[in-house]
Amino acid sequence: MKANKNVFAFILITSLFFLWGFAHNLDPILIPHLKKSFTLTTVQATLIDSSVFAAYFIMAIPAGVLMKKFGYKSGIIVGLLTFALGAFLFIPAADTQSYTFFLIALFIIACGLATLETAANPYATALGDPETGTFRLNLAQSFNGLAAALAPVIGARIILTKGFTDQQLAAMSDYARKLALANEAVSVKMPYLVLGSLLVIIAIAFSRIKLPEIQRIDEHPTSASIFHALRHRHLSWGVAAQFFYVGAQVSVFSLFILYATKSAGISEVRAADYLGICGIAFLIGRISGTVIMRFIKPNILLAVYAIINIGLCLVAIKAHGLITVYNAIGICFFMSIMFPTIFSLGIKGLGGDTEFGSSLIIMSIVGGAIIPRIFGMISDATGNIQYGYIVPCICFVFIAYFGLSGYRIEQFKTNTQLMTHPR
Repeated sequence: MKANKNVFAFILITSLFFLWGFAHNLDPILIPHLKKSFTLTTVQATLIDSSVFAAYFIMAIPAGVLMKKFGYKSGIIVGLLTFALGAFLFIPAADTQSYTFFLIALFIIACGLATLETAANPYATALGDPETGTFRLNLAQSFNGLAAALAPVIGARIILTKGFTDQQLAAMSDYARKLALANEAVSVKMPYLVLGSLLVIIAIAFSRIKLPEIQRIDEHPTSASIFHALRHRHLSWGVAAQFFYVGAQVSVFSLFILYATKSAGISEVRAADYLGICGIAFLIGRISGTVIMRFIKPNILLAVYAIINIGLCLVAIKAHGLITVYNAIGICFFMSIMFPTIFSLGIKGLGGDTEFGSSLIIMSIVGGAIIPRIFGMISDATGNIQYGYIVPCICFVFIAYFGLSGYRIEQFKTNTQLMTHPR
């Protein structure tokens, strides 16, 4: 009976991975769309990522405190409703045609996502045998990969196809061009209205169901301080590795359309279709990686994939034509297992420090706010977006080190038992 409840709970939690994956993978569509609508530089356009991932840094600790006090279910409901609020704010942002308003709406969406991820990642890991926690998290994250495949294709056809071509804009007067570009922002209203409404419905559904509660019983009580969690060496390295991973992932995915249109000379919509293929590769990589982890230790697979991506990033800098697109698809495939694997290795064996450990790793997602801006600065300074790939290349070096050494639990050993019981 308990096993059946755990399976049902795991299915519900997995649906959340798809939802936040879909929201995140609309950002690469928003970047070229709003860049064009508001006539932004690459660095200015990366403020979209900065506003999203800065929220993770700010919200991760409050989310951990919320769950420590009220439980995972409360964290999930609060996360869903905050997510919905941000989606609804896209409507007044489009009506006022304000880039700043869009950034605020995205920040609020990300506050909801940070709360959801702080709850769902450790919940999926702990909902069953601790030895298979990494496998479960990779399985749940596979649906994040499914969202990565669908969101760019759907989003491009709803958002990017609504605007004017460069030729049409060139034929307009300055005033008409400015008005036309500003009006393009309106095309985002309907998809985010639908998304916000769906989130409210799901939040209501979660409020009416019973979820197994994860309870930890430790032989040695731990303090309620986040600094107490940082005493774990492998957690500290996990925080650093996740910072660099998210920065690399966001750089590759969010700037893919800008990169592909320049390096391969293709249209934005065609680039968005290739971004959808990146999502499919990410999904296949996540599923196959989950299977491979049955036979190869997660840390070894993580290191091997990171080393392969170092080589692919060097190709991304030098190559030209469609090979750059296929190369980026390869990078997405080998990034697929990194987030859940780093997460599960980082919080392994934390016992009563798990909630704060989870918060710290979610905080490290702020790498997505910082590293893409460095990518953008290099691109703007050199006039070649391909040179920006030196940034994710360096990130994968740090990830490889975590997989080879940083993951090891050395300083503290605790005997922690994970138990579940119906709420």
